[in-house]
Amino acid sequence: MDHEAVRALYDRQMRRDARPDEPGARVERVGDVVRQVAPGEGWNGVLWSDLDTEGADAAIRAQAAFYRALGVEAEWKAYGHDRPGDLGARLTAAGFVAEETETLLVAETAGLALDVSPPEGIELLPVTEEAHIELVERVHARAFDNGRSSIGHQVRLQLAHDPGTVPAVVALHGAEPVSAARLELHAGTDFASLWGGGTVPQWRGRGVYRSLVAFRARIATERGFPYVHVDATSYSRPILERLGFVALGTTTPYVLGAG
Repeated sequence: MDHEAVRALYDRQMRRDARPDEPGARVERVGDVVRQVAPGEGWNGVLWSDLDTEGADAAIRAQAAFYRALGVEAEWKAYGHDRPGDLGARLTAAGFVAEETETLLVAETAGLALDVSPPEGIELLPVTEEAHIELVERVHARAFDNGRSSIGHQVRLQLAHDPGTVPAVVALHGAEPVSAARLELHAGTDFASLWGGGTVPQWRGRGVYRSLVAFRARIATERGFPYVHVDATSYSRPILERLGFVALGTTTPYVLGAG
């Protein structure tokens, strides 16, 4: 893989030329900033920017003022290669709060290890109806403690928009959901994205997450997407790299509170 070329392709297709990620949302281009505005529980924030040292602070203040006027929480999704080099410090000075830095991982679907079975006693259930979504939400309620998971909202939108797809998968031990994750297929791009992988504490380290990655990557491959992308935590990164993902940089969410 040509890392620089693929990262440039990702920046162009998934950030600079991004499309709204749900019905009713809109992507706006304001100078050298691309942002999304979404209704209800949807995601609001900055997807891409290309700022210079002289104009960066004014552009950041303008986006902060815009989202504060809307009264919504917003996220500036900053990447390690974004300009200027001190973008993170400037965002912090403007009132954005940095969350955990993750690694931007990308794999060519043709080279991924997809023949991965779930551990004994685990069944993988494609999410195709409301009862399945409730299982996914149960997993995330137990797997994450930051209270910000919106996976149920996102999966419901995906199912309503494209009923023929499989937007998520849940791992069951008997009738008990123990892990779940979401898949997003970005029409008009070369990328599919893996999101929201969560496993309840007592089932971590047993290969469940690895099987969910392979399950979703198989769908992306069947749909003809050349690349799969993940924003990986320090926990998931080693698992993904063993499957064939490579690091192209880092990404840090900077969050601006509502109001």
